[in-house]
Amino acid sequence: MLKELLCACAVSVMLASPSFAMAKDSCGGDCTSCHSLSLKEAGDLIRKTGVNVKSVKQSPARGLHELLVEKDGKQGILFVDYGKKHIIQGAVFSADSLRPAIAHEKELPQPKEVSFIDPATIPAHHAVVMGNPKASKKLFVFTDPDCPYCRKAHLELVKLASMTTDLAIHIMLYPLPMHPAAFDKSRTILESRKLDLLDKAFEGKELPKPSKDSSRTAVEAIVSFANANGISGTPTMVLPDGRVQVGLPDAETLKKMLEGK
Repeated sequence: MLKELLCACAVSVMLASPSFAMAKDSCGGDCTSCHSLSLKEAGDLIRKTGVNVKSVKQSPARGLHELLVEKDGKQGILFVDYGKKHIIQGAVFSADSLRPAIAHEKELPQPKEVSFIDPATIPAHHAVVMGNPKASKKLFVFTDPDCPYCRKAHLELVKLASMTTDLAIHIMLYPLPMHPAAFDKSRTILESRKLDLLDKAFEGKELPKPSKDSSRTAVEAIVSFANANGISGTPTMVLPDGRVQVGLPDAETLKKMLEGK
Protein backbone atom coordinates (compact mmCIF):
# COMPACT_ATOMS: atom_id res chain seq x y z
CA MET A 1 0.00 0.00 0.00
CA LEU A 2 2.80 2.38 0.90
CA LYS A 3 5.46 2.45 -1.81
CA GLU A 4 7.19 5.34 -0.06
CA LEU A 5 6.48 6.62 3.44
CA LEU A 6 7.67 10.09 2.54
CA CYS A 7 8.40 11.73 -0.78
CA ALA A 8 10.22 15.06 -1.10
CA CYS A 9 8.65 16.52 -3.82
CA ALA A 10 8.85 18.24 -6.33
CA VAL A 11 5.50 19.71 -5.21
CA SER A 12 1.81 18.98 -3.58
CA VAL A 13 -0.19 20.62 -0.72
CA MET A 14 -2.30 18.38 1.52
CA LEU A 15 -5.41 20.17 2.78
CA ALA A 16 -7.22 19.46 6.02
CA SER A 17 -10.38 17.40 5.80
CA PRO A 18 -13.58 19.43 6.39
CA SER A 19 -14.98 16.60 8.49
CA PHE A 20 -13.12 17.40 11.72
CA ALA A 21 -15.13 18.34 14.80
CA MET A 22 -15.22 22.09 15.55
CA ALA A 23 -14.99 23.56 19.03
CA LYS A 24 -18.27 24.80 20.53
CA ASP A 25 -17.54 28.50 20.10
CA SER A 26 -14.81 28.61 17.48
CA CYS A 27 -11.33 27.31 16.77
CA GLY A 28 -8.80 30.09 16.70
CA GLY A 29 -6.27 29.29 19.40
CA ASP A 30 -4.42 26.22 20.58
CA CYS A 31 -5.73 23.29 18.53
CA THR A 32 -4.55 20.78 21.13
CA SER A 33 -7.06 22.15 23.62
CA CYS A 34 -9.88 20.74 21.48
CA HIS A 35 -8.28 18.04 19.33
CA SER A 36 -6.00 15.26 20.50
CA LEU A 37 -4.85 11.88 19.26
CA SER A 38 -3.04 9.46 21.55
CA LEU A 39 -0.32 7.08 20.41
CA LYS A 40 -2.66 4.14 21.02
CA GLU A 41 -5.53 5.73 19.07
CA ALA A 42 -3.20 6.45 16.18
CA GLY A 43 -1.94 2.88 16.19
CA ASP A 44 -5.49 1.52 16.13
CA LEU A 45 -6.50 3.86 13.30
CA ILE A 46 -3.69 2.88 10.94
CA ARG A 47 -3.25 -0.76 11.96
CA LYS A 48 -4.34 -1.94 8.48
CA THR A 49 -1.44 -0.11 6.83
CA GLY A 50 1.08 -2.37 8.56
CA VAL A 51 3.19 0.48 9.95
CA ASN A 52 4.06 1.28 13.56
CA VAL A 53 3.37 4.72 15.06
CA LYS A 54 6.42 6.17 16.84
CA SER A 55 5.09 9.64 17.69
CA VAL A 56 2.06 11.92 17.24
CA LYS A 57 2.29 15.71 16.90
CA GLN A 58 0.11 18.53 15.61
CA SER A 59 0.87 19.19 11.96
CA PRO A 60 1.93 22.73 10.98
CA ALA A 61 -1.20 22.57 8.77
CA ARG A 62 -4.25 23.05 10.99
CA GLY A 63 -6.74 20.23 10.99
CA LEU A 64 -4.20 17.41 10.83
CA HIS A 65 -2.40 15.17 13.29
CA GLU A 66 1.09 14.30 12.05
CA LEU A 67 2.23 10.71 12.69
CA LEU A 68 5.86 9.60 12.64
CA VAL A 69 5.63 6.00 11.46
CA GLU A 70 8.06 3.16 10.81
CA LYS A 71 7.99 0.13 8.55
CA ASP A 72 10.82 -2.27 7.66
CA GLY A 73 13.31 0.02 9.39
CA LYS A 74 12.27 3.10 7.40
CA GLN A 75 10.59 6.14 8.92
CA GLY A 76 8.09 8.48 7.31
CA ILE A 77 5.04 10.64 7.85
CA LEU A 78 1.30 10.01 7.68
CA PHE A 79 -1.54 12.36 8.60
CA VAL A 80 -4.90 11.81 10.31
CA ASP A 81 -7.64 14.46 10.14
CA TYR A 82 -9.14 15.87 13.33
CA GLY A 83 -12.30 13.84 12.76
CA LYS A 84 -10.12 10.69 12.87
CA LYS A 85 -11.86 9.43 9.74
CA HIS A 86 -9.13 9.76 7.10
CA ILE A 87 -5.50 8.69 6.73
CA ILE A 88 -3.50 10.91 4.39
CA GLN A 89 -0.22 10.01 2.70
CA GLY A 90 1.91 12.77 1.23
CA ALA A 91 3.65 15.95 2.36
CA VAL A 92 2.71 19.42 3.56
CA PHE A 93 4.60 22.37 2.11
CA SER A 94 4.75 26.03 3.12
CA ALA A 95 2.94 28.16 0.53
CA ASP A 96 5.55 30.90 1.01
CA SER A 97 8.81 28.97 0.86
CA LEU A 98 7.63 25.75 -0.85
CA ARG A 99 9.70 23.89 1.73
CA PRO A 100 8.32 20.90 3.65
CA ALA A 101 6.42 21.87 6.80
CA ILE A 102 7.04 18.91 9.11
CA ALA A 103 6.53 18.76 12.88
CA HIS A 104 8.83 15.70 13.08
CA GLU A 105 11.59 17.21 10.95
CA LYS A 106 14.34 16.55 13.52
CA GLU A 107 13.32 12.89 13.87
CA LEU A 108 13.51 12.15 10.14
CA PRO A 109 16.69 11.43 8.18
CA GLN A 110 17.61 14.50 6.17
CA PRO A 111 17.76 14.02 2.40
CA LYS A 112 21.11 14.42 0.73
CA GLU A 113 21.44 17.93 -0.68
CA VAL A 114 23.17 18.06 -4.02
CA SER A 115 24.60 21.21 -5.56
CA PHE A 116 26.58 19.81 -8.49
CA ILE A 117 26.18 16.96 -10.97
CA ASP A 118 28.57 16.34 -13.83
CA PRO A 119 26.33 16.71 -16.93
CA ALA A 120 28.44 14.07 -18.70
CA THR A 121 27.19 11.44 -16.25
CA ILE A 122 23.49 12.11 -16.90
CA PRO A 123 21.89 9.37 -19.08
CA ALA A 124 20.96 11.89 -21.78
CA HIS A 125 20.21 9.15 -24.31
CA HIS A 126 16.99 8.59 -22.35
CA ALA A 127 15.91 12.23 -22.68
CA VAL A 128 13.21 13.88 -24.75
CA VAL A 129 14.87 16.93 -26.31
CA MET A 130 13.23 20.32 -26.71
CA GLY A 131 14.86 23.15 -28.62
CA ASN A 132 17.90 22.50 -30.81
CA PRO A 133 19.21 18.92 -30.37
CA LYS A 134 22.55 19.96 -31.90
CA ALA A 135 23.03 22.98 -29.65
CA SER A 136 26.30 23.42 -27.78
CA LYS A 137 24.51 24.44 -24.60
CA LYS A 138 22.56 21.74 -22.70
CA LEU A 139 20.02 22.08 -19.91
CA PHE A 140 18.74 18.99 -18.07
CA VAL A 141 15.34 19.06 -16.36
CA PHE A 142 14.12 16.19 -14.17
CA THR A 143 10.35 16.37 -14.33
CA ASP A 144 7.20 14.40 -13.54
CA PRO A 145 4.21 14.62 -15.93
CA ASP A 146 1.76 14.52 -12.99
CA CYS A 147 3.54 17.15 -10.88
CA PRO A 148 1.55 20.43 -10.89
CA TYR A 149 4.72 22.51 -10.53
CA CYS A 150 6.29 20.65 -13.44
CA ARG A 151 3.29 21.57 -15.58
CA LYS A 152 3.95 25.25 -14.94
CA ALA A 153 7.65 24.73 -15.54
CA HIS A 154 6.92 22.99 -18.84
CA LEU A 155 5.16 26.10 -20.15
CA GLU A 156 8.24 28.16 -19.29
CA LEU A 157 10.50 25.64 -21.04
CA VAL A 158 8.37 25.88 -24.18
CA LYS A 159 8.83 29.66 -24.08
CA LEU A 160 12.56 29.28 -23.43
CA ALA A 161 12.98 26.95 -26.41
CA SER A 162 11.47 29.62 -28.68
CA MET A 163 13.73 32.34 -27.27
CA THR A 164 17.11 30.80 -28.13
CA THR A 165 18.58 28.75 -30.95
CA ASP A 166 21.63 27.38 -29.14
CA LEU A 167 20.00 25.37 -26.37
CA ALA A 168 19.08 21.70 -26.08
CA ILE A 169 16.62 21.12 -23.23
CA HIS A 170 16.90 17.52 -22.13
CA ILE A 171 13.68 16.41 -20.44
CA MET A 172 14.48 13.63 -18.00
CA LEU A 173 11.18 11.96 -17.12
CA TYR A 174 11.35 11.19 -13.42
CA PRO A 175 7.98 9.88 -12.12
CA LEU A 176 7.64 10.26 -8.35
CA PRO A 177 6.19 7.45 -6.20
CA MET A 178 3.32 9.70 -5.11
CA HIS A 179 2.12 9.85 -8.75
CA PRO A 180 1.60 6.18 -9.70
CA ALA A 181 0.18 6.97 -13.17
CA ALA A 182 3.23 9.04 -14.09
CA PHE A 183 5.44 6.00 -14.65
CA ASP A 184 3.43 4.67 -17.61
CA LYS A 185 2.95 8.19 -18.99
CA SER A 186 6.72 8.63 -18.94
CA ARG A 187 7.16 5.31 -20.73
CA THR A 188 4.68 6.28 -23.45
CA ILE A 189 6.42 9.59 -24.07
CA LEU A 190 9.83 7.92 -24.29
CA GLU A 191 8.57 5.32 -26.73
CA SER A 192 7.77 8.02 -29.29
CA ARG A 193 10.01 10.92 -28.17
CA LYS A 194 7.29 13.19 -29.61
CA LEU A 195 6.94 16.63 -28.07
CA ASP A 196 3.19 16.70 -28.70
CA LEU A 197 2.78 13.72 -26.35
CA LEU A 198 4.87 15.54 -23.78
CA ASP A 199 2.56 18.55 -24.14
CA LYS A 200 -0.55 16.38 -23.81
CA ALA A 201 0.79 14.76 -20.65
CA PHE A 202 1.33 18.14 -19.00
CA GLU A 203 -2.11 19.26 -20.16
CA GLY A 204 -3.59 16.33 -18.26
CA LYS A 205 -4.82 14.57 -21.39
CA GLU A 206 -5.00 10.80 -21.67
CA LEU A 207 -2.06 9.05 -23.32
CA PRO A 208 -1.87 5.64 -25.00
CA LYS A 209 -0.60 2.78 -22.89
CA PRO A 210 3.12 1.93 -23.19
CA SER A 211 3.98 -1.24 -25.04
CA LYS A 212 7.77 -1.61 -25.11
CA ASP A 213 10.02 -3.08 -22.43
CA SER A 214 12.76 -0.66 -23.50
CA SER A 215 10.73 2.28 -22.18
CA ARG A 216 10.48 0.66 -18.74
CA THR A 217 14.26 0.22 -18.73
CA ALA A 218 14.74 3.85 -19.73
CA VAL A 219 12.49 5.29 -17.03
CA GLU A 220 14.01 3.02 -14.39
CA ALA A 221 17.49 4.21 -15.44
CA ILE A 222 16.47 7.86 -14.97
CA VAL A 223 14.89 7.13 -11.58
CA SER A 224 17.97 5.20 -10.49
CA PHE A 225 20.28 8.04 -11.54
CA ALA A 226 18.16 10.65 -9.77
CA ASN A 227 18.02 8.64 -6.55
CA ALA A 228 21.74 7.96 -6.60
CA ASN A 229 22.57 11.64 -7.14
CA GLY A 230 20.36 13.22 -4.52
CA ILE A 231 17.53 14.39 -6.79
CA SER A 232 14.36 13.79 -4.80
CA GLY A 233 11.89 16.38 -6.08
CA THR A 234 10.60 17.83 -9.31
CA PRO A 235 11.24 19.94 -11.21
CA THR A 236 15.00 19.88 -10.68
CA MET A 237 17.35 21.26 -13.28
CA VAL A 238 21.03 20.75 -13.95
CA LEU A 239 22.59 23.74 -15.66
CA PRO A 240 25.25 23.38 -18.38
CA ASP A 241 28.01 23.97 -15.82
CA GLY A 242 26.64 21.23 -13.53
CA ARG A 243 24.95 23.45 -10.95
CA VAL A 244 21.76 21.93 -9.57
CA GLN A 245 18.67 23.96 -8.79
CA VAL A 246 15.39 22.67 -7.39
CA GLY A 247 12.48 24.45 -9.02
CA LEU A 248 12.47 26.36 -12.26
CA PRO A 249 12.17 30.13 -12.77
CA ASP A 250 10.30 31.87 -15.58
CA ALA A 251 11.71 31.65 -19.11
CA GLU A 252 13.22 35.14 -19.15
CA THR A 253 15.04 34.62 -15.85
CA LEU A 254 16.28 31.20 -16.93
CA LYS A 255 17.56 32.63 -20.23
CA LYS A 256 19.59 35.21 -18.32
CA MET A 257 20.94 32.50 -16.01
CA LEU A 258 22.09 30.46 -18.99
CA GLU A 259 23.75 33.56 -20.44
CA GLY A 260 25.56 34.16 -17.16
CA LYS A 261 23.73 37.41 -16.41
